[in-house]
Amino acid sequence: MTSGQEVHTAVGARLRQVEQRYTASRRRLVDVLAGAGRPLTIPEILSDDARLPQSSAYRNLAVLEQAGVVRRVQVHDEFARYELDEDLTEHHHHLVCVGCGRIADYTVPRPLERALEKAIARVTAATGFDAHSHRLDLVGLCASCR
Repeated sequence: MTSGQEVHTAVGARLRQVEQRYTASRRRLVDVLAGAGRPLTIPEILSDDARLPQSSAYRNLAVLEQAGVVRRVQVHDEFARYELDEDLTEHHHHLVCVGCGRIADYTVPRPLERALEKAIARVTAATGFDAHSHRLDLVGLCASCR
């Protein structure tokens, strides 16, 4: 998806499918996540928009996750991070810093992505596994922590 309005239209439709409303707080959460360019922790989300009460942020993120709007990105530390589902943005992978815990989004060149998809197809054919998507996380140290 490209435009903010297209994202909001799709989010509204997904929420209606699970019989939920697209409230102003949920719209603000979607705006924060759409503008972040990386998965965010709840404290990061709250610091980005002071109008979001902490209690409703947790509750609304759970509803958005249930509706397939956001996905939880879990890494090595205790903080879950949230981002918009890929089909609302673009397919991407993550750089995970074990030093500071920061996660950054990155996309791989299309030829590498095609090679990954072919390798995944070979694995699924050999194992009978039904892969819905894939995620390539590079784990290491960011430039600041090196």
